[in-house]
Amino acid sequence: QVQLVESGGGLVQAGGSLRLSCAASGRTFSNDVMGWFRQAPGKEREFVAAIRWTGFIIGYADSVKGRFTMSRDIAKNTVYLQMNSLKPEDTAIYYCAATRRQLTAQALRTPSEYGTWGQGTQVTVSA
Repeated sequence: QVQLVESGGGLVQAGGSLRLSCAASGRTFSNDVMGWFRQAPGKEREFVAAIRWTGFIIGYADSVKGRFTMSRDIAKNTVYLQMNSLKPEDTAIYYCAATRRQLTAQALRTPSEYGTWGQGTQVTVSA
């Protein structure tokens, strides 16, 4: 069974940090692009960051650039999202996703291009 399982969410004060994890299992993900997306209440799901398993960073959303860092651990089949200097506007459910599609960096910012999703983890940043 193919699974992406996120963890690491929680409640943090503005200016604080969290590290999200996404453990992948059930098949080989070495040819995938892994993405982090988020969805705040009443808003559409939006791109946060994406990485190839080679370690090449596809890109970051402008809203998180310089504050968030995506990485991967091949041995653990896990990707991470280190989130620093958190702001109340970062409050959302954060989802991990995977795609095997060969797409441009711009296309990889589109949620519909990803076929495998985790269940999400809630991140709440208080003012």
